[in-house]
Amino acid sequence: MRTPIGQIIGYAELLQEDALDADQSDLARDLWRIRSAAQRLLEYVNGICRPAFAGLAPAQGEPVAEAADPAASMPRGAEAVAEGTKGTLLIVDDDAGNLDLLARRLEASGYTVEVAEDGRSALRRLEEQPFDLVLLDVLMPGMSGIEVLEAIRHERDGTELPVIMATALGGSEDTVEALRRGANDYVTKPFDLPVVLARVETQLSLARAAGVIHDLAMQLEIRNAFIRQIFGRYVSNEVVTNLLESPDGLELKGEKRRVTILLADLRGFSVLTEALSPVSVVSVLNNFLGAMSEVIQAYGGTIDEFIGDAILALFGAPETCADYAERAVACAISMQLAMESVNEKNRAMGLPEVEMGIGIATGDVIVGNIGSERRTKYGAVGSTVNLAARIESTTLGGEILISEETRTELGTLAQLDSEREIHPKGFGASLRIHRVVGMGGRHDLFLAQDGMDFVELEDELPVRLALLEGKQVGSRAVWARISAISARGARLRSEEPLPELSDVRLELVDEHGVTIPGVCYAKVVEAAVGLEGLLTLRFTSRTALFVEFIEQVLVRGRR
Repeated sequence: MRTPIGQIIGYAELLQEDALDADQSDLARDLWRIRSAAQRLLEYVNGICRPAFAGLAPAQGEPVAEAADPAASMPRGAEAVAEGTKGTLLIVDDDAGNLDLLARRLEASGYTVEVAEDGRSALRRLEEQPFDLVLLDVLMPGMSGIEVLEAIRHERDGTELPVIMATALGGSEDTVEALRRGANDYVTKPFDLPVVLARVETQLSLARAAGVIHDLAMQLEIRNAFIRQIFGRYVSNEVVTNLLESPDGLELKGEKRRVTILLADLRGFSVLTEALSPVSVVSVLNNFLGAMSEVIQAYGGTIDEFIGDAILALFGAPETCADYAERAVACAISMQLAMESVNEKNRAMGLPEVEMGIGIATGDVIVGNIGSERRTKYGAVGSTVNLAARIESTTLGGEILISEETRTELGTLAQLDSEREIHPKGFGASLRIHRVVGMGGRHDLFLAQDGMDFVELEDELPVRLALLEGKQVGSRAVWARISAISARGARLRSEEPLPELSDVRLELVDEHGVTIPGVCYAKVVEAAVGLEGLLTLRFTSRTALFVEFIEQVLVRGRR
């Protein structure tokens, strides 16, 4: 059922674009209603299937955030197609509906598209003509997608011919096996077409960059300039110089080192992407990653990798320094302060504002060049990296949380305003973490106070809450009433208590229990001791309709 429903959504999007280009607004609005109804049906089907199939991944883009206006939610066809073709793609799928849907969408976006209905036909097409990327179904009769991938990788590596796997079982053993066998990325069915477009564009960009790198590397006379250009994006000039001057700088080896790990991640970015075009998604990411990379390098940090909308950086390697923890925390404060310029740029481009959370941990790790003789990256491995990720997952937008070891390293330099106890997965005991709001000494950096300025409501707002279980939305509803609200959070009375730091989805409902359009995700930041059901929430991500509704409530409440 997920596949035909996904095709209904996809075709509705395509037809809506055509209607908008033809200035047929009534038809576009009807198609938007069809698309919205299909998205709600898909959510309903997923909700039925989820208890029975625990490994089944939700459709990409779920939960659905409906656009208020169809013209605002869809890219115009003329704007989506660049001058000339963007590349030649081969789509391999045994479902004719999926082939037609993907081919139409990708061709409308400027790609030349060829299709194959099975694995053997796909391999023949690859022998007959060159392709820039393959979109390959995992589950096919006869020759499976994994077998086709293996045959491709015997001839061409991932930088020469990117392969994106398509599967209805995201995170399943098949998907893991495909990535292990050399797949560059994967998408899940039913297809979220903006996500497919974004991932195709990303892999083609990476492939083109790999081609440029190969050409530059062949020119021996500019080898050092090339290395400085590439490595200079991730580490300071001093680190690049050390790599160039050290005869064994790029050897595959590791060493134990005490470092500080910083992980920064955008809050609620997945929900934001549902209402943005692929170009807008990439623009938001580039604005964020570009600004944060400059700050990290200014403090002598090394960027380990970009993980979607997250940045992993280390301080204290490869270049040894005694003040690695101090640099990392000062860098984190500067990164939060730099978010104002990032959002100023987003506003100027008509893009949404974003918030970032940062987790920091200090400890021993193994650092070194990881990979093979053909492909290598400098990185860190160890429980400290995992701890930084666990700490970051508990942050709110604008927060910096550090481990107890990092706090000890800083002494009296850091200004802290609170501490929490967490029970991170993979760690036996509970751990204390601390919220940083400033850094004294030579840095003299301080964050603005995060006041929520609640407005008390005369008439409480009924809401329905659902606890998030990992990336899934729980099926059990908890009813509550909002008594005070601000643009960033809410205070409410719940029918039952919820644990602090738990993540919830919040939906507004009317007096009859009917859902009002708009949805919000939030974290429980305070659960009053001894007062059952009294909660304070901090919003982490909101749809445009929810923001509009809350703004109207605040205007009425301040009169």
